[in-house]
Amino acid sequence: MAAHPTNQENRLAVINVVGLCGAHLRSGHMPRLVAFAARGGSASFKPTFPALTCSAQSTFLTGGGPGHHGIVGNGWYDRESAEVRFWKQPDMLVKGEKIWYKLRQSRPEATTAKTFWWYNMYSEVEYSMTPRPLYPADGRKIFDIHTEPPDWRFAVQREDALGPFPFRHFWGPAAGIESSAWIADAARWTEERESPTLQLVYLPHLDYPLQAHGPGWAGIPSELEKIDNVVGDLVDFFDSRGVQVVVLSEYGISAVHRDVALNRVLRREGWLRVKDELGLETLDAGASAAFAVADHQIAHVYVNRPAIREAVREVLASCEGVAAVLAPEELGWAPGTTAAARAGDWIAVADPGTWFSYYYWVDDARAPDFARTVDIHRKPGYDPAELFIDPQIRFSKLKIASFLLRKKLGLRGLLEVVPIDGRLVRGSHGLDSVPEEERPVYLGTNASRVSRDTDVCDALLEMMV
Repeated sequence: MAAHPTNQENRLAVINVVGLCGAHLRSGHMPRLVAFAARGGSASFKPTFPALTCSAQSTFLTGGGPGHHGIVGNGWYDRESAEVRFWKQPDMLVKGEKIWYKLRQSRPEATTAKTFWWYNMYSEVEYSMTPRPLYPADGRKIFDIHTEPPDWRFAVQREDALGPFPFRHFWGPAAGIESSAWIADAARWTEERESPTLQLVYLPHLDYPLQAHGPGWAGIPSELEKIDNVVGDLVDFFDSRGVQVVVLSEYGISAVHRDVALNRVLRREGWLRVKDELGLETLDAGASAAFAVADHQIAHVYVNRPAIREAVREVLASCEGVAAVLAPEELGWAPGTTAAARAGDWIAVADPGTWFSYYYWVDDARAPDFARTVDIHRKPGYDPAELFIDPQIRFSKLKIASFLLRKKLGLRGLLEVVPIDGRLVRGSHGLDSVPEEERPVYLGTNASRVSRDTDVCDALLEMMV
């Protein structure tokens, strides 16, 4: 292990506690974060629009909104390849000058670590870790991570280090505190090994129970206590090494009670086309006159036939559960910019209490094979139902055990346990106009400087230069 001084001045760890908001801090179940906020200061701010992971993180790291950095959601439709692409990882997708470039202008020796923050791959940072499964040609999916330096992938996952990343606890029906605890340990491992000037740490735990069960669920206090302890221990660790700490969040989670499947609406109008694949239906985006890429409480709607553009807007605006239908320029995403090129011709915004599902089939028997699986890259939209096991499956544990046994024997198959029922989902996000208690928060030094999302970058940078 390389020797690094632990008393370097002006080093910073930014801990992103996804879903954290003021209501949680006032709940009485997060005493360690409350104490941290009392010591360093706190602020809440209006979230990025859309209030989504990839958009918000890119705003924090560039100091500009989506019109500046081009990240209009967690995914979008690539018009040239005629493909919907979700949860891509290359940092080159984010335009604009990032915080580590700005930092080096004042401190050429400064180093940065991205510990599970998004757009992690090929960042021009010294150290990084991110989830990245392996996909052999025989159709298998093998859980793994991607790191920089490359050999960290093996070193950090050795049994005498942290052990394998608990991928099944990072997303899916088994998502839980184990993944955030592992990431927190990885942040310690990185600090002890390299002592970066800036470390960005992503802890997603609260996202899971809040989206699945909603902010009013009786089990939320227990989940708040779990992440409070993980974050509290991590703050204490950085404190012991003279590292400044900021805790922030991207958005809060709002209660929802229904989903609206805009693609089914567009299909009824004859604008959405599906392709029969072995008796099941897949979305044929390139052949569709109009279709929606659903992303929590917003949806990008792409119109491939210009003559129906206004008609599509009228149909969307008349849908129950749709609060607004906006053109990219109405959001300040000017024609000719990366944001405008990636955005839909229309951006549908949900009413409070509503979220948009990606579903496009009208007969569940014709749903595509990936619909009932955890498959974040193949689905043409975000699917929070992946947090559930279908309640209609009898002996679900036996079914999962049987699948794992077949997989161990080298047999291929699908783990079809995800429900296709949007009514199960009780929490969502994406809107920028939310009650004060559901706004994201910034805890720590320079909190008084943060009144909006675009203030975060400069507030962080000031602590290191």
